Amino acid sequence: MIPMGKLKPHTVPKSVIYGFFVLGLISAIAFRGIIILQRLEPGWVRPVWYIGTIGYFLFFLYRFMITKKRKHAIGNFQLIEKLKTNACLSEEDREVVLYLLSSIRFSLEDVNYALIFILSVLAIAADMALLFLR
Repeated sequence: MIPMGKLKPHTVPKSVIYGFFVLGLISAIAFRGIIILQRLEPGWVRPVWYIGTIGYFLFFLYRFMITKKRKHAIGNFQLIEKLKTNACLSEEDREVVLYLLSSIRFSLEDVNYALIFILSVLAIAADMALLFLR
């Protein structure tokens, strides 16, 4: 078994990134859809709530693991300390820095946040419209 100490991290395949993005999006839609479902189809609120909750559980567990992996890479390879002292980065250090930068660049985190914002605004607008149309 390889010790976790200085294991070089790697980015996950794009299919995993997109899969978890879609899972997060479905969960966001589910939670925001509850506001509409409670007025139109109350029987669907509970199943949709479970879909959103389980989806967010898995999505945020994945995001937690990615964040921990990045933090471990920074700490295990002492990248901040090396940069502060202007120390030379080894080839292995450069590979880890490339992993970190690639991981951030390929992440759909910003798109996810923007969609959650837009879906939240739309859910509020839909609820207000349903409230005033009653």
